Amino acid sequence: MNIGLFGIGLEAYWAQFDGLKERLIGYQNFIARKMEGLEVNVIDAGMVDSPEKAREAADFLKKKDVEIVFLYISTYALSSTVLPIAQKLKVPLVILNLQPVSAIHYEAFNALKDRGIMTGEWLAHCQACSVPEIANVFNRSGIKYEIVTGYLHEDRAWTQISDWIEASKVMHSMQTNRLGILGHYYGGMLDIYTDLTQLSAAFGTHMEIIEMCELKKYRDEVTKADMQQKVTEFKQIFDVSTACEEDEIFRAAKTSVALDKLVSTHNLSSMAYYYEGIDGNEYENISTSVIPGNTLLTGKNIPVAGECDVKNALAMKIMDSFGAGGSFSEFYAMDFEDDIVLLGHDGSAHFAIAEGGVQLVPLAVYHGKPGKGLSIQMTVKHGEVTLLSVVQGKNGLFLLVAEAESVPGPVLQIGNTNSRYRFPIGSREFIDRWAKQGPAHHCAIGIGHLADKIKKFAFLMDMEVVQIC
Repeated sequence: MNIGLFGIGLEAYWAQFDGLKERLIGYQNFIARKMEGLEVNVIDAGMVDSPEKAREAADFLKKKDVEIVFLYISTYALSSTVLPIAQKLKVPLVILNLQPVSAIHYEAFNALKDRGIMTGEWLAHCQACSVPEIANVFNRSGIKYEIVTGYLHEDRAWTQISDWIEASKVMHSMQTNRLGILGHYYGGMLDIYTDLTQLSAAFGTHMEIIEMCELKKYRDEVTKADMQQKVTEFKQIFDVSTACEEDEIFRAAKTSVALDKLVSTHNLSSMAYYYEGIDGNEYENISTSVIPGNTLLTGKNIPVAGECDVKNALAMKIMDSFGAGGSFSEFYAMDFEDDIVLLGHDGSAHFAIAEGGVQLVPLAVYHGKPGKGLSIQMTVKHGEVTLLSVVQGKNGLFLLVAEAESVPGPVLQIGNTNSRYRFPIGSREFIDRWAKQGPAHHCAIGIGHLADKIKKFAFLMDMEVVQIC
């Protein structure tokens, strides 16, 4: 993706203070190089020091199709050098209020004696002067922006910049996301029913409606060699229980190969699915053998949400794009003695964030669903985690977030994902606050505390965020 960068200064200074412009451009070049190290294409529009150059920079950045712009305040500059760019680009804008150093060396500064040279030196550290002016104009113009304040070589400032760039990558991921919808909703789960147009408008995600008969076609074409290769992959990724029947393993492998073909054909980067079929027909045969294949896809950055929860497929994709996993979950039980909540789900899991091995086990019954087959049993890695839900409320979409900890302890060995989570506000308070926001009963769980990054992503997407804890 392309990110934009431009610096601002005051043209009148250059003739007054020898070397100032070159020095400030050097700082801007440093910023550009460091950003490029974060694996993005930096489109640098150079130093903008007049309204005329602002229009030129706006045209240049517009043609390069930048998705976010960083404005570096190199010294005091007029707000008229900024407004034309922001108005024309209409993309998220982050102001970089970065001094060259953490503090001016006052003794050395005052020892310069020559007040002209001293003024030039001061102006090289005068970034903060323009921040209120630019904010004032943006506020009055209805332009959204954020600010990173610090100094050039400060880790804290660069953590913020890195987070903004990472959030912009996730924005790009969602806007280019192709989400396959296979089958239909689980009947009666009114909370997961959703408005696909609203979701597409909010995230830029394309919704690809897929027929079950297409998946059956690909499954009918699977060869024995294809199945054997997939069984080998199962044994590489999963701890395959000796209780798994060979016929069941090959049945799941055949479906997994077909799922890979389906994803490849439609260039999918996420999926939501559910289907039942009746009386052991071929579609039921497929729907009862999808879990291992969907788990492989999920762990390979193509998250798959069960029960056709499209909103949660989006939440899983956000988490996965942050490199945090994003395992499909719902509330399983509460342990009031240890003050924790158990969450998990049947179906696909994110094997890349497992604590220890990921087991492939047989289930004689899929609770609430027809048939039997193989299932995944795993626990999310112990340590910091984040819960995310895409919520469709009466006033539109928003993101619901909570930070917690995955903790060791006994879990339910029922052939599902299952983990223990401790919340800083306690389990009772968490459940009450989370539920009152009105999410669907599913959520995505990823490793690490990501609330700040998710808030940056939401700013870029012009969405609201509610953080529970």
